[in-house]
Amino acid sequence: MAKAPVLTPRADDFPRWYQDLINKAELADNGPVRGTMVIRPYGYGLWERMQAEMDARIKETGTQNAYFPLLIPQSYFAKEAEHVEGFAPELAVVTHGGGKELEEPAVVRPTSEMIINDYFSKWVQSYRDLPLLINQWANVVRWELRPRLFLRTTEFLWQEGHTAHATYEDARDFAAHIHRKVYEDFMVNVLAMDSVPGRKTVKERFAGALNTLTLEAMMGDGKALQLATSHELGQNFAKAFNTQYLSKDGRQELVWQTSWGSTTRMIGALVMTHGDDNGLRVPPRLASVQAVVLAIKGDDAVLAKVREIGDQLKAAGIRVHVDDRTDTPFGRRAVDWELKGVPVRIEVGPRDLENGTAMLARRIPGGKEPVAIDSLVRLLPTVLEEDQALLLTQSRERRESRTSDVSSIEEAVDATTAGGWARIPWAALGEEGEAKLGEHAVTVRCLVAEDGSVPDADDAPGNVAIVARAY
Repeated sequence: MAKAPVLTPRADDFPRWYQDLINKAELADNGPVRGTMVIRPYGYGLWERMQAEMDARIKETGTQNAYFPLLIPQSYFAKEAEHVEGFAPELAVVTHGGGKELEEPAVVRPTSEMIINDYFSKWVQSYRDLPLLINQWANVVRWELRPRLFLRTTEFLWQEGHTAHATYEDARDFAAHIHRKVYEDFMVNVLAMDSVPGRKTVKERFAGALNTLTLEAMMGDGKALQLATSHELGQNFAKAFNTQYLSKDGRQELVWQTSWGSTTRMIGALVMTHGDDNGLRVPPRLASVQAVVLAIKGDDAVLAKVREIGDQLKAAGIRVHVDDRTDTPFGRRAVDWELKGVPVRIEVGPRDLENGTAMLARRIPGGKEPVAIDSLVRLLPTVLEEDQALLLTQSRERRESRTSDVSSIEEAVDATTAGGWARIPWAALGEEGEAKLGEHAVTVRCLVAEDGSVPDADDAPGNVAIVARAY
């Protein structure tokens, strides 16, 4: 009888494969309240690495981290009508506390525009206080009707940036800088994830924003996933909260604002972009464990050597884990590390010691080969960078090969039904065509210029709509 696969094959049932992998790679479990999740240590290790990389990029912009309360007075949400309308169906509201009914219900944070703007209005007095650049790492709650681990959960982790500027141009340029130099740089150079930077349509933009910039990526099944967004908020919230500053000319002026965010959804994107039928494939620059050194047997000399190799690799700056659990069968341990997508396995047994070699297994391209133990410290940095580049190339090739240029709504629907994306001139689609696509569960993921750059306006000549089915 054929041995059952560890994971449901992607080609058989992609959603089931995704759930299997989340479970078998020990990334997360469902929480006790529907739509919540428990992020397990290996999954949280990925998030910590994402946080570190993103936080460094955010701070390079001059932004500082702060923290704001989880509970927000419900009355705050009446101050910006479009914003509250956009979030109303997702709000979780606390009506009782300490055994008593609250005088005013409190909303569990779905996003922090409202409470942060309340404090911005207190902190900004003069042009000297601008720009005010704040970021928060936190959790948020948005009541989710169709939950899926990491992709759509009632509670999730994220960072949310909020800024105030003296002019429209400063705010616009800052939102664009976050979009490209923080988010796109991170997605491409750390997650090895090809993405399309673009502009959301009016229908898809953030509630209360003048403009939303997005990064859209193609998953392994051809569907799209929104990775991160950066919003130009204009003066809508400044008007609602009367956030003014005294200009150099002595006039009271309203500030111009941005907000921007990325979430634990990126872990789901990582799984669906790089995962295969054997499990995760984690980009080396992201991996919390870049190399695992495995002792095949509990021989004293073998155990001493794997620990020595681990120390040498660690000293060379490689994130390494020594697996000397020889009371667990080697085959099971190798499969577990393969499921977790650790880029490199270094396997050492008694025969390898005799030959002065170790078996080097590369998770990303696949394959195993013996290499001299003395060459590992020199060899591994090159191997890791090669495999990082390969993941990005594979991600880009998938998107390019499965994106079709079309000229009609019917062709766009056919292309997306077949498991790909479509590019269609926005002038040929427009808002009416966008609505018709919606009848087929197809959305305009973003608008791009003819040359692939981000357009300056929704109706700029030559705009192209990227359309797809999406998570």
